[in-house]
Amino acid sequence: MRSKDRLKALITLSPSIILIGIFVYGFIGNTFWISLTDWGGVAALAENPVKNYAGFANYVDLFTGFLGGSFRQDLVNAVYYSVFLLAGAIGIGLVLAILLDNKPRGEAFFRTVFLYPMSLSFIVSGTIWRWMLAPQGGVNLLPTFAGYEPLTFRWLSSNDAILEFNWQNLLPVFLQISAFILILAGFLTIRKNSRKGLLFLMLPGVVLGAAGWFGGELLPKALFMEEVHGFNTATFGIILATVWQYSGYTMALYLAGFTGISQDLRDAAMLDGATTAGYYRYIALPMVKPITISAVIILSHISLKMFDLIFAMTGPDNGQTGHPALNMYLTTFRANDFARGAAIAIILFFIAALFIIPYLVSSYKQRRTR
Repeated sequence: MRSKDRLKALITLSPSIILIGIFVYGFIGNTFWISLTDWGGVAALAENPVKNYAGFANYVDLFTGFLGGSFRQDLVNAVYYSVFLLAGAIGIGLVLAILLDNKPRGEAFFRTVFLYPMSLSFIVSGTIWRWMLAPQGGVNLLPTFAGYEPLTFRWLSSNDAILEFNWQNLLPVFLQISAFILILAGFLTIRKNSRKGLLFLMLPGVVLGAAGWFGGELLPKALFMEEVHGFNTATFGIILATVWQYSGYTMALYLAGFTGISQDLRDAAMLDGATTAGYYRYIALPMVKPITISAVIILSHISLKMFDLIFAMTGPDNGQTGHPALNMYLTTFRANDFARGAAIAIILFFIAALFIIPYLVSSYKQRRTR
């Protein structure tokens, strides 16, 4: 009987599996193949363009080549976009959810106001924020209402940068951090009387640490010129608009989680002497941990696809506020460098997979243990 049910399920799901295999994973595979060619240039739009295999040359050029400097800065911008979006949207959304969970007067009205930005498209909100952050108007004029001079900060076009670092030091630093994690994990494993920690964790950690140290001492001096990247202050406007738009979304997630907690549990905590802050810190927040993880995954994925908001606020040619998704569009459809654009797309795909795959694996394990 179970074999018949499995057969019926397979027959029912097979059309969807085939279509997903062709139009999702098939196209991902095709994009990866294109990224390994030299498809681009003047003849890229010919009826039968010539595509020669180039290996990983496009990837090497993006991360080390002179012309890939703009992509590397865009990649740094994407990291800051993700960090500030996660910190701002989750932090503000959590605070708003806690305030509304305590049933203030006008709760329905405020919930609607906080959720309203989610109903706008990125193009609409980007246009609105571009007007608000104009150098000669909008937010910069607010101090004049109190009798002060207007602000002169260029929210979307500033050339200043902070938190600058040498790109060539990233690989050694990454290796050293990985080595520290492996050595720490190996030490903890050995304390549990397991010799595997020494062989599979600590020894690779020592090797990575040595590679990171020698790489930091030799590679930048011998092979590379110093390449400085940092946090462009022109991205403040993009971050502000994104946090404003997605704070209501995380508020809705947390509010749904708080609503699902039994009122009896809250009443019991209050009877035992718990304060409101103590209730949320020790009871409510641990119980909505899956919601926090889901919000991190979703917002991280959204931050990797920030194209339309940046395009609407600053246009495609503002290098200070660039993003890999915007770079991919310009490289592919303006420069007709399809192989290089495909390489950027694959890089974004793997970065997104770093967030999504562990979440899916942990969710699958939780379902199996129930």
